[in-house]
Amino acid sequence: MKKIAIAMASLLLVAFLVSPAFAYRDSWGRGSVRGPCRDWDRGARFAELNLTQEQSDKIAALREAHLKDVKPLRDKMFSLRGDLKILWLQKNPDEEKIRATQKEIRALRDQLEDKRWDYRKASLNVLTPEQQAMIRARFGRSWGHCFERGPGGPAGGSGGPGRGMMGY
Repeated sequence: MKKIAIAMASLLLVAFLVSPAFAYRDSWGRGSVRGPCRDWDRGARFAELNLTQEQSDKIAALREAHLKDVKPLRDKMFSLRGDLKILWLQKNPDEEKIRATQKEIRALRDQLEDKRWDYRKASLNVLTPEQQAMIRARFGRSWGHCFERGPGGPAGGSGGPGRGMMGY
C-alpha cells in the first residue's frame, strides 16, 4: 500500500511540474506566429501612431478583405493536413500521395504568405511617412522581417508546418 501511495505521489508531482510547459505551448496554438508580425495592425503598436479615423477605417477594411480572401486557402490547407495525417497513419503509407499532399500544402502556404505580405504592404501604405518611420524606429530590425520576401522571410514560406496560420 505504501508503494502505491509513493508511486501516485510521484506521478502527481511530475504532472504538476510539467503542466506549465504544456500550458505555455498550447496557449500559442499550433502554427502560430509570435513576435512583431503577429496582429501587427492592431493593438498598442498602432495606438501610439495616433491614426486618424479614416486610416483606422481603411486598415480595418483591408484586414476584413484579407481575411475573406485567405479563408478558402486556409480551409483547404487545414483539410489537407487532416488528409496528410490519415495518409501517415495507414499501415503502409503511400509515399507518392504523401509527397503530393505535402507539395500541395507548401503551395497553399506560399499563396497565403504572399497574400499576407500584400496585405501588410497595403496597410503600411495607408500610413503617413512619419508614422511609417515611427513603426520602423519602434521595432527596429525586428520590423523589417515582416516585409521580407524570399528565403528566410515570412513570405518565403520558410517556417514549419502551419507557420503563420494563426496570425491572420
